[in-house]
Amino acid sequence: MTSTHLADTDGSAAEPRWLTPDEQEAWRAFAAVLIRLPAALESQLQRDADLSHFEYAVLSALSEAPEQALCMSELAGLANGSSSRLSHVVKRLERRGWVRREPRSDDARYTNATLTAEGMAKVVAAAPGHVEAVRSLVFDVLTPEQIAQVRDIGRNIHDRLAPDGRGDR
Repeated sequence: MTSTHLADTDGSAAEPRWLTPDEQEAWRAFAAVLIRLPAALESQLQRDADLSHFEYAVLSALSEAPEQALCMSELAGLANGSSSRLSHVVKRLERRGWVRREPRSDDARYTNATLTAEGMAKVVAAAPGHVEAVRSLVFDVLTPEQIAQVRDIGRNIHDRLAPDGRGDR
């Protein structure tokens, strides 16, 4: 929305920092990607692996962790989800035999999520289709320079969205 579309009715509101035409165009393109890309990735994972994108993110993060185990709070950050959402998803993954929860060996106040052998097999089976979807939807249409720009832009926005404003890279 531009300043020509909204009228200040009582004159008391501070003038918003309206988007320039270039910023509006960039925002609309980015917003469309924010809606369409997750839906496309979700659809591929559901169809090919019977997994949600978030479930895949959890299994993938665990598969890359030392001993395939992570503290639940760390896993929530890596999977970009809340602790509550993660708890529900891990419970579902436990029922499917892909993850188990257990107290941390060094501090029983904390809980680790550990990938089972069946969970590792599931993520290994799901990965090729997911990677192909990511490649075809995102990377195949970008130059190496654009890939570097997307990485930098993603990091900047992610850091701004982090609760402390610093991100967790």
